[in-house]
Amino acid sequence: MRNERRGAPRITVNIPVRWEGVLTQQLATITNLSETGCFVLTGGKVEPKELIRLEIELPDQEAVYFWSEVVEESFDIGFAVRFTSAEDDDRVRLGAYVRAQLARVG
Repeated sequence: MRNERRGAPRITVNIPVRWEGVLTQQLATITNLSETGCFVLTGGKVEPKELIRLEIELPDQEAVYFWSEVVEESFDIGFAVRFTSAEDDDRVRLGAYVRAQLARVG
């Protein structure tokens, strides 16, 4: 069994995201989300530690924007990122969304 490295509770989602890396820009889907990171389901190529810009389309809200570091890459499936920087308002709105979803299921 793998050690759990995540420090924040995660929710299962199906949220559209646009991501930009060094070599590409693509539309994809976030399938797993927390206040500190997410998993992006996509066929695009990234490298560990690559800096990625995410535009996350939260339901019924304006998009939030995060700079993120690739922490794990799964070939042809997607990649996991840790959020590294964002505007305060974007962090607050993402946090409120995640906590509201956790409250609904918990």
